[in-house]
Amino acid sequence: MTEFKEAVAIQFVKGENEKGHPEIRLFRDLDGKKGKAVYKFYNPTTITIENFKSIQKMYLIDEEGELLTRKIDLSISGNHITEVTSTYSWNSEKEFERFIRFSKRYANSLTNI
Repeated sequence: MTEFKEAVAIQFVKGENEKGHPEIRLFRDLDGKKGKAVYKFYNPTTITIENFKSIQKMYLIDEEGELLTRKIDLSISGNHITEVTSTYSWNSEKEFERFIRFSKRYANSLTNI
């Protein structure tokens, strides 16, 4: 029996992995429970002038499932999406730990390219 493992990916268009690698900055409240990760993509590969109006979520996908956020800001210059900033927030230590597990898997997937 072959075991199927879901790939680790970031998607804006469901089923289409973003090939650009984001700059990621983490922020946590002083109590350590709440926080956010700000993802910044320069020249994203899956968001275009033709489809940007339909982009409503950023999906963080791994073997445990998916995390998602609706907080997405786009920068457009001429007929080109130049930058995407998306913010994923957590409200508990459990949610933060789940986010960190995704982040480690995502980072490891980049070193295996």
